[in-house]
Amino acid sequence: MNTKSGYVSIVGKPNAGKSTLINAILKTKLSIVTPKPQTTRKNILGILSSDNSQIIFVDTPGFIKPRYELQKSLVNNIIESVQGTDLILVLFEVSDKEKIEFFKTSDLFKLIKEQNKPVFLLITKIDQLKDIKEVLPMIAEFNQLILFKEIIPITALKNANIDELINTIERYLPESPFLFDKDIISTQNDRFFVSEIIREKIFFCYGDELPYSTEISINEFKEREKGKWFISADIIIERDSQKKIIIGKKGEKLKSVGESARQSIESFLNHSVFLELFVKVRPKWRDNKSVLKSLGY
Repeated sequence: MNTKSGYVSIVGKPNAGKSTLINAILKTKLSIVTPKPQTTRKNILGILSSDNSQIIFVDTPGFIKPRYELQKSLVNNIIESVQGTDLILVLFEVSDKEKIEFFKTSDLFKLIKEQNKPVFLLITKIDQLKDIKEVLPMIAEFNQLILFKEIIPITALKNANIDELINTIERYLPESPFLFDKDIISTQNDRFFVSEIIREKIFFCYGDELPYSTEISINEFKEREKGKWFISADIIIERDSQKKIIIGKKGEKLKSVGESARQSIESFLNHSVFLELFVKVRPKWRDNKSVLKSLGY
């Protein structure tokens, strides 16, 4: 039996539903999801294998105009992903229909247009419509761009049209042996996912701006044959004033974050853990290339 295999980039504006989509496709929580935009920072490989096809999805950060070094790194990751994959999925929220003209002049549109590969448009969150027919004018307008091989309306949270999307992607994949073991669903290690779980809790537990100034660094990850595994992590922030907010009165806020993160980590690892969190100040770390490099950007 001939097999197909290929890389598929998932791109779009912040909060377009990229991480929710990859979680729905893989039927597991691979990418963290919060109501705040720009939650995803690093490209995450999610691998879907069937009997004769293997789709390697790349969940990318939201495409934005970069204002500091961290955002420049995120945009570079998107560019590299788009250039290095076999197929591109562009996500566009159904509520953004008034912004199609803006999309036509965006750097993301220019980047995608330069690629000589199939591009799909996924119009997301169609469950927000009172009548599915409301999406038809939007599809017609996008068709005029002569860019998209396929246009598929979806709702990832309700699995609407997800199977159709997977089947359509498979038709466009190049013939190739599988690139990864069939049982692997991601190339990222447990340390990475633990750091993402902690960062997700911070996004949910603090105000609008603070989470964007934080990063997680795993110091120790010890798997033990007996007893709890030991994990030690730093919550990196930019200013001393943020440290007080993260820790909270008598350390209660940090304790709450740690407890919530520990429970989710144990569920993910299927093993009990002892989680130790520290708060470290790294002034202007988002604009410091050497610090960013040490954090994997």
